[in-house]
Amino acid sequence: MATVNPIQVQKFLAGMHYPAKKDEIVKHAKSKGADDKVVQTLEQLPEESFQTPADVSKAIGQIE
Repeated sequence: MATVNPIQVQKFLAGMHYPAKKDEIVKHAKSKGADDKVVQTLEQLPEESFQTPADVSKAIGQIE
């Protein structure tokens, strides 16, 4: 499955408070109107705490 551009994802994470766990990131993106493709990508993130938006982008870049 092709992943979304990490920069596209960041617009749905505006206002997110870090550190944040994957579930919190997915919930926040949904509340900001993220489409199914973005949500599916975020749901593939590892179960860890992300310290910054850059950490989320990096993890998205590693999803195959």
